[in-house]
Amino acid sequence: MTLKITASGKKPARLKRARRARVRIARQGVMRLTVFRTPNHIYAQIFTPEGARVLVQASSLEPSVRDSWAPGTTKTARAERVGQLLAERAVAIGIDHVAFDRSGFKYHGRVRALAEGARSRGLKF
Repeated sequence: MTLKITASGKKPARLKRARRARVRIARQGVMRLTVFRTPNHIYAQIFTPEGARVLVQASSLEPSVRDSWAPGTTKTARAERVGQLLAERAVAIGIDHVAFDRSGFKYHGRVRALAEGARSRGLKF
C-alpha cells in the first residue's frame, strides 16, 4: 500500500509518520497491533505480518465496552478497556507478541491507555 502525501497539514503529517513506522514494523515480520483514534472513539486491530488480514479487533463501540460506560467514565478508561478486550481475544487465539503501531498518533493519553490495557492482559510488545 503506497500513499501519496503531498498536502501539508496535520493529517498528511500523521500519515507520513505512520507509513515510516509501518515500514520498520514490516521488516520485523511480526503481527501488528494498530490503533486508530477519533475524537470520541478508539479502534484497535491485529494484522498478519503481511498486513493482508485482520486477526482480532476491538473498539469502543462494541456492546461489551459500551455497557461499562457509566456517567463520568473517561475516554481514557474506555481505551484501556478496549486494549484489555483486544488482548483477551488475541491470547485466546494464540497471539502473545505483537508490534505496536500507533498510526502516527502520539504515545500518550488514550493511545497509551490502550497499550497498557493490552499489556496488562498478556500481550507483549
